[in-house]
Amino acid sequence: HIIAEDHYVQAATEARKAIRRGLHVMIFSNNVALADEVSLKREARALGCLVMGPDCGTSIINGVPLAFANKVPRGNIAIVGASGTGIQEVSCLIAAAGGGISHAIGVGGRDLTRQVGGISTLMALDALEQDSGTDHIVVISKPPAEDVVQKILRRIAKSTKTFTICFLGTKECDLPANARFASTLKLAAQYALQGGNASPDFDVNGAASPVGDGRHWVRGLFCGGTLCAEAQVMFAQANQRVASNVPVPGASELADCRDIHTLIDFGEDRYTRGRPHPMIDPSVRDAALANALGDQVVAVILADMVIGYGAHEDPAGCFVKELAKSAGDRPVIVASVTGTDADPQGRASQVAALERAGVLVAPSNADAARLALACLHCDG
Repeated sequence: HIIAEDHYVQAATEARKAIRRGLHVMIFSNNVALADEVSLKREARALGCLVMGPDCGTSIINGVPLAFANKVPRGNIAIVGASGTGIQEVSCLIAAAGGGISHAIGVGGRDLTRQVGGISTLMALDALEQDSGTDHIVVISKPPAEDVVQKILRRIAKSTKTFTICFLGTKECDLPANARFASTLKLAAQYALQGGNASPDFDVNGAASPVGDGRHWVRGLFCGGTLCAEAQVMFAQANQRVASNVPVPGASELADCRDIHTLIDFGEDRYTRGRPHPMIDPSVRDAALANALGDQVVAVILADMVIGYGAHEDPAGCFVKELAKSAGDRPVIVASVTGTDADPQGRASQVAALERAGVLVAPSNADAARLALACLHCDG
């Protein structure tokens, strides 16, 4: 049962009705009070029902995509994610390398907070433990509460499956013998493939373009919150100071300051209140793109294109249209496309449209962040 109500009282009420009918529930809406989420998940757990969400934008159940999801092959890798675009990026990188997904279960962005306690994540792990079609499980989240992490790890230690743990923005912790830590989504896909290659070897220095004199800063304009988080991790690993409206540990809060790299998540509540998510309506970031194109200190504009079911029919086309309005000297433009060739938009055609417009396209979001930084040090 899928709930997509805008009004949080209505969404919670409808979800509770479904749970009491013995239905698993996916709540797309992010307008649900934390107290309601806790009570819904506790009641659902008592009734043996799973609540995916609130703010669950992506799931793939038995090969069926729900909400924002991509057309990926079936396989033996499952994903449990408190992160929609994180699930999408990892599942698409696995697909590109010839792997496949058994299930991808979204649990909502707050599931691993102290208040919620990882209820849906733990239930998803229990369900996947019983699934003969799943051999490996990837767990994805932005920084979770420490006590919840320990609860998850204790459950993993009892499992017969192998695991990849990707808690973006956190340091590697002691893991059970059947689990491995990945600091980025790209690494999570790589480890899940257990020997496969999550993306082709990408020579960022060979792909980089030099930036103009007096241009110093990267402006990241993201539709995907987890993609924005991964980019921040990449910048931190390169010892680059970065600010964001959704900072991971080590990044700064976004301030009215020009002299720092900034990575903005345009899917954050401030930008989506009263209007569609930028994956549906890419114009949400048009004004910021125009400003960055005209800013003489901006060296690189870094952007994500997320395609698949539920997403805009041509995000690359919308982006290129805005680029065409900028005449003369402009920053280097770097992008990645999260998706597959089997998606309605077709990843290859999206990449081709961007490249025709002079955009440097990387094979993954992590590689795009690396490429943006490489451009800053490129001599041409």
